[in-house]
Amino acid sequence: MGLVRTALFNWAFARHHQGTLVFRIEDTDAARDSEESYNQLLDAMRWLGFDWDEGPEVGGPHAPYRQSQRMDIYADVARKLLDGGHAYHCYCSQEELDARREAARAAGKPSGYDGHCRDLSAAQVEEYQAQGRTPIVRFRMPDETITFTDLVRGELTFTPENVPDYGIVRANGAPLYTLVNPVDDALMEITHVLRGEDLLSSTPRQIALYKALIELGIAKQIPQFGHLPYVMGEGNKKLSKRDPQSSLNLYRERGFLPEGLLNYLSLLGWSLSADQDIFTIEEMVRAFEIADVNPNPARFDLKKCEAINADHIRMLDVKEFTERCRPWLKAPFAPWTPEDFDEAKWQAIAPHAQTRLKVLSEITDNVDFLFLPEPVFDEASWTKAMKEGSDALLRTAREKLEAADWTSAESLKEAVLAAGEAHGLKLGKAQAPVRVAVTGRTVGLPLFESLEILGKEKTLARVDAALARLTA
Repeated sequence: MGLVRTALFNWAFARHHQGTLVFRIEDTDAARDSEESYNQLLDAMRWLGFDWDEGPEVGGPHAPYRQSQRMDIYADVARKLLDGGHAYHCYCSQEELDARREAARAAGKPSGYDGHCRDLSAAQVEEYQAQGRTPIVRFRMPDETITFTDLVRGELTFTPENVPDYGIVRANGAPLYTLVNPVDDALMEITHVLRGEDLLSSTPRQIALYKALIELGIAKQIPQFGHLPYVMGEGNKKLSKRDPQSSLNLYRERGFLPEGLLNYLSLLGWSLSADQDIFTIEEMVRAFEIADVNPNPARFDLKKCEAINADHIRMLDVKEFTERCRPWLKAPFAPWTPEDFDEAKWQAIAPHAQTRLKVLSEITDNVDFLFLPEPVFDEASWTKAMKEGSDALLRTAREKLEAADWTSAESLKEAVLAAGEAHGLKLGKAQAPVRVAVTGRTVGLPLFESLEILGKEKTLARVDAALARLTA
């Protein structure tokens, strides 16, 4: 969800300024990335409603947009950095690095790379090579303070001792994120980079690399950076992609609307106004300014997310709502057969259901009484509703319902009200056994509209079945 929020802010920023949004696939990790994950990413972007001006399936002047297809470019840039003296080969083993870092910590010094291989002699290089060591490539950080203005956090300064030389190419020749992203930003002429706060520490390193790329004629400019606040989960810990509540697929499966989800995510660090939480994505784009983003961490609140989604469900046109619910009205979600589904009943009940749902998946349990041959009884609900005397109440309600006008929900309400009065009960108490007998649950859609749509014959048959169960 943190990544979705980051994509949203990038998309809204580009659209607000009529800019060019570049969608680039960072798939250089062969062990983690696959064609399946690539297709899932494209599907997620489409579902969220994001479009892009350059990238996969769209093309553009800086293709290809998958980093796995740009390896020759990164190798060429790494060679130019080495030849220009901006990078060097580092032969240190991991054990040596760990030992020197531990010694630095013990001495109270910065524990980053100590520059051991910065200025090796030809003889030292030859000795390392004779030992069979394969070097990585490190970028040579300049001995200077780096200051830049973050679009979210203002002016930030990093001193040289806190930004040591860093690796840009692995020993096996595979380029690292620290190289490929700045190179792609340079070649794709990226002007603004909005990303997570966790990448803030890498920014001074990348700025130094951009300066080297400009000197080599590869880059034209250094992008402006904006680092977005963390999204926090339970216990005020950073929401991890391993947390169940962070998975976008979970929200899709539960039936969140992309409009509702994006509305809520936009509030994690930004707001349209102090007194308006509900708005459309178009309203957000018109108002969005990156300078308005709050740099403080934002906490993900599932209940508020659901409440905002419920508002967006109610904002839908009824016809749109009926179509959005379709996936949850059939297998594998629906417990009824396609033959038992009744389109006319669905169209009739939909407006009543629309006002009650927080997420679309709730529609299945709310309307199953219409399409199943018998209601699915929630035993706790049965016990709660069917108290002593419920059989007598149900008999009276059946008589009143049989004589009622079944073209009017109000008439059905009057019938149950009269039954309750005959037994000294108010409507709330009187309708509970009827609701459970007919729908199987103590809560659900408006009862009398539901009875009207279900029909007289089925309603009375279910009341009879409940009475038989009560007197068995």
